[in-house]
Amino acid sequence: MSTPSGPRSAATVILLRSGEADGLEVFLTRRPDRMDVLGGAYVFPGGTLTKDDLSERSLKRCAGLSRQQAQKLLGAHLKPALALGYWVAAIRELFEEVGVLLAATESGEPLMLRDHRRKDALLQKRAGLIDGRLAFHELLESEELYCDVKRLVYFSHWQTPAEFSARFDTRFFVATLPPDQVPLETSEEVAHGLWATPERAMQLYAQQKLPMIFPTYACLRTLADFDSVESLLAEYAKAPL
Repeated sequence: MSTPSGPRSAATVILLRSGEADGLEVFLTRRPDRMDVLGGAYVFPGGTLTKDDLSERSLKRCAGLSRQQAQKLLGAHLKPALALGYWVAAIRELFEEVGVLLAATESGEPLMLRDHRRKDALLQKRAGLIDGRLAFHELLESEELYCDVKRLVYFSHWQTPAEFSARFDTRFFVATLPPDQVPLETSEEVAHGLWATPERAMQLYAQQKLPMIFPTYACLRTLADFDSVESLLAEYAKAPL
């Protein structure tokens, strides 16, 4: 009898923006049907941690949170490098899946993409990241950028039950959409993307129009208790320890 493998570390980003009327909206992505894991389901952008996420070169491209501070936020049972690696993976996966990059310049200022030439250059490098020609730390180094980890606020922790063959130990983060960036509605890993209030997303789920797994629904249920992005971030944001 084979021994069940442990859950794989994963990170997910709940991308937020203010609603057109009031409240807040979240960005949900439908995974392509061909995917073995959660094919056809609506999820938040995210994926598993890679060796590169935990590499020294990647961890050195982080600004706003130290390894020890990340460990205190996620739990003392995690090694500091692994704890900060969740933030790296979250930022990388968000960029890979929907083209939104939460980055800062060497001076600490948030990345601004009003320059179309730089935006196009980053999208070209994103293609290299997707097909394996470019590592994420190489992309950051070449653009003189850092992971702007303070833009991600730790939200929740979910682990797949032991009876499932594909298991994940996932940390969920919330982040506000940068004002000069727009998420891709489709990509290599996204069949369809949409903005919706948490209430609307749950209504569509109840109508069997928006298939999703329980952790996604549970996050939406919690988000529905907040009347604005600001009130949500004020509740969950924690000062560096």
